[in-house]
Amino acid sequence: MRAIRTLTAIAVALALCGRLPGEDRESAEPTPHVGEAALDPERIKAAVTKSIALLEHSGAEYRRHRECFSCHNQALPVTALAEARRRGFTIDEDNFRAQLDHTSAHLERGREAYLKGIGQGGKADTAGYALWTLEEGGRGPDENTAAVTSFLLDWQKDNGHWKATSQRPPSEASAFTTTYLAIRALGVFGTDEQGERIAERRSAVVEWLKTAEPKDTEDRVFRLRLLGYLGADESEVQAATRELLEFQQDDGGWSQTAELSSDAYATATVLVALNEYGGVEASDPAWRRGIAFVLNTQQDDGSWHVASRSKPFQTYFETGFPHGKDQFISAAASSWATLGLLYALEAVK
Repeated sequence: MRAIRTLTAIAVALALCGRLPGEDRESAEPTPHVGEAALDPERIKAAVTKSIALLEHSGAEYRRHRECFSCHNQALPVTALAEARRRGFTIDEDNFRAQLDHTSAHLERGREAYLKGIGQGGKADTAGYALWTLEEGGRGPDENTAAVTSFLLDWQKDNGHWKATSQRPPSEASAFTTTYLAIRALGVFGTDEQGERIAERRSAVVEWLKTAEPKDTEDRVFRLRLLGYLGADESEVQAATRELLEFQQDDGGWSQTAELSSDAYATATVLVALNEYGGVEASDPAWRRGIAFVLNTQQDDGSWHVASRSKPFQTYFETGFPHGKDQFISAAASSWATLGLLYALEAVK
């Protein structure tokens, strides 16, 4: 769902003429490597094609080693591959179906646990990412998805929102991310019988958002996604959009936290959220600087390397994705980066 808002775009354009924390926006000149020349459509297409091949290969390898579903090798790659297919890129259809089947099989194994209110490892994060995967793959509701939505409706229902049960930043540590995943899953796969309870949880999330304070880029990204998905007031969406833009770095990218440097994960998640929900067009100067950062940080093998901030809890294995212990977050980053580049083609084709 693309939220295009004229008023938001105007507000964002005005915001770009203001000051960022600690600098004069008008005096900040982009460095040569993030210039407009970097946004050549053929270069973007080549970058996407290389990334697709790597995501498909590592997804197939992951399935050879693990039965469990993952956000980094199923959900986010499937989202990127589905968007690539919609935009005319060739993908491996057999691999795509296998990823969806892998996800469905994982939920099938956990159906009784969902019906009992226990869920699977990762709880709402796993449930939400899995249903997002099936949504992107065009799979419809069934008895497994109904069990998952039943679990989501009861899980942490006294909180007013959903919280991550693990600390695996950035993608499994934010209440904003977990809540977005749950709300989206309920919106797509919730049953008619669950309608009243879904409405109650949506209302609770709206109230929670009025006072919830984001602390890092992941929070800000998924706060904007939540506001857009829930149809919040235009002023709230504009404010969340401006806040994200204010944290753009001199190199054109975004960092996960104030203590870290810009990376592809943070940058691409911001770009996709701004474009989908913030009304920021792919032709916007700040957005194009971000895409240039993404393009210029892709490695020759088609990946983007992002250092892991999570403590490993599984036995190490190779998925075919490069970067060793950083392979999972790098695969997630590469999926988001691919999505951002696909959106960029609108402005340069």
